[in-house]
Amino acid sequence: MSIPTIDPLAPLFTKKYVNLANANLGAKAISCSDEFFAPLERMLNPEPAIFVPGKYDLNGKWMDGWETRRKRQQGSDWAIIQLAKPGTIVGLDIDTSHFTGNYAPAISIQGCYSAEVPSSQTTWFKVLSPANLLGNQHHYFEVPPTEKVSHLKIIIFPDGGIARLRVYGKPEMQWDQTEPNTLIDFAAAENGAYVITANNEHFGLASNLLQPHRGQNMGDGWETRRRREPGYDWCVIALAGPAIIQKIEVDTCHFKGNYPDQCSIQASMVTAGTDTSIITECMFWPILLPKQKLEMDKQHDVSAHIQNLGPVSHIRLNIFPDGGVSRLRLWGTKG
Repeated sequence: MSIPTIDPLAPLFTKKYVNLANANLGAKAISCSDEFFAPLERMLNPEPAIFVPGKYDLNGKWMDGWETRRKRQQGSDWAIIQLAKPGTIVGLDIDTSHFTGNYAPAISIQGCYSAEVPSSQTTWFKVLSPANLLGNQHHYFEVPPTEKVSHLKIIIFPDGGIARLRVYGKPEMQWDQTEPNTLIDFAAAENGAYVITANNEHFGLASNLLQPHRGQNMGDGWETRRRREPGYDWCVIALAGPAIIQKIEVDTCHFKGNYPDQCSIQASMVTAGTDTSIITECMFWPILLPKQKLEMDKQHDVSAHIQNLGPVSHIRLNIFPDGGVSRLRLWGTKG
């Protein structure tokens, strides 16, 4: 089956920036005032929230998110989470999917930067002023880029449930503290890489290419539909920063009867323009990696074939003629 429909109303920041509250990248639930009906950690699951009719646990209806008990006095509930990496926040998606008669009616969010777990002495600053919520929908908030944040305090008024909290921003990369010859994966989402566009994502999102670890299954990768006309498929990726690429790995983990026959990579150092203009320009970028033959369910180290282009900031992965790739790694040094 195809991937779940992408929200057509989702703003650009949800595609351009990494979700710093993604548990798969290392975000953690620290503490909360209450999690009677559903634990806080579920709110950080990057997968879309689901509803399971008829599923109950010892405390009541099973819900895919964080849900507190009904308050019988004045007050609010709160939770503290640690982001996957400290960074600056540019946007939020507060998702109440499947919470209808039990969603939180309002929310506010505060942030702090701390090397330790926040305490009662922690000074918090505003990330999101109190805002109203509705049931069973996404709530997108674009926020002015914040100061550096490591932890968030979520306050819901007065109680209820949140299916997912997605915190989009720019992870902090301390380039000046990196040893000159240390290889960094510039195609990793956790380092700030993001997908600008892909010509087709019928069975799997191109953003999966940038996730940590090897793919969990065939759905955890970029997969296009079966091509029935001449051509090939491609996606464009903005790297975490300008880099001199020294090592490339193309991983077709779990793709067996549907892996691409070949792949290639084009690249360029982009210094001006927009994401839209890059889509046109990428047709003419020079070759970083000539066409390479691929095999099923295998990590391909193609580093020996890298062309010397100097520093590059963006790449275009081409797959011939179609199919699925689980992960793409481009290690290099700061360019």
